[in-house]
Amino acid sequence: MIVQTALRQATAQLTDLGFETAGRDARLLLAASMGISPSRLTLELSQILSPTVLAQYDEMIAQRCTYKPVSRILGYREFWGRRFSITPDVLDPRGDTETLIGTVLPQPAAHVLDLGTGSGILAVTLAAELPETSVVASDISPKALQVAQNNAETLGVAGRVQFVQSDWFDGITGTYDLIVSNPPYITDAEMAELRPDVVNFDPTIALTPGGDGLDPYRIIAEMSPQFLNAGGTVAVEIGWCQGPSVVELFKKAGFSHVEIYHDLDNKDRVVLAKW
Repeated sequence: MIVQTALRQATAQLTDLGFETAGRDARLLLAASMGISPSRLTLELSQILSPTVLAQYDEMIAQRCTYKPVSRILGYREFWGRRFSITPDVLDPRGDTETLIGTVLPQPAAHVLDLGTGSGILAVTLAAELPETSVVASDISPKALQVAQNNAETLGVAGRVQFVQSDWFDGITGTYDLIVSNPPYITDAEMAELRPDVVNFDPTIALTPGGDGLDPYRIIAEMSPQFLNAGGTVAVEIGWCQGPSVVELFKKAGFSHVEIYHDLDNKDRVVLAKW
């Protein structure tokens, strides 16, 4: 079978199942099966696929038909211009989280704490973008910490990122100029409505704390002043409708200059608070 035929058949299969990104998904998976860049596919449309490549592609499409995200099939996610490995033990990073990176990069920070690091996208990206900065990356999951450490090593910043197993602040010592976190924040009610490509493949512990989804922000707002240097900053990702509630939590905890930042869809995405 030639590339064009395989691509057309896979796209039709995914389209029939209602995938809005059927064409894109089919191209990405075929390029990965062939070991080439997706941009080269148009140059290879008449190439005959080997039985091995075709079998691999068919398997990838079969996985996508179960709603498994393309990133999880490939085993990586592109974030802030870098490729991060992901496993079933960590949240699949979303592009919305880049809003947090863009928000905090202008903040002066020699020492950074990342709470709930997951795959390490925040800790590793900040270490890579701020060469003079040291970062502590914490997570309750030892398996997540291993994924994050592997990403730090692959991306060349392992020497400036320390990994700590901790339930929020329980295992944290020292003080920091910047504390960042993308905590679980989905409510119980929202969990019941999540798409299968999220709820069936992301770790539940990384998606929801239960209840109203605000418990991690309550902990961070209450505890972070003990770990912040004077003039320090906390920045957290939030759900699109949680901005006012999270702002109020930080104000009640004594923070000043508490602001909401929007993502590219103009939805509330980050709360930044100064101590």
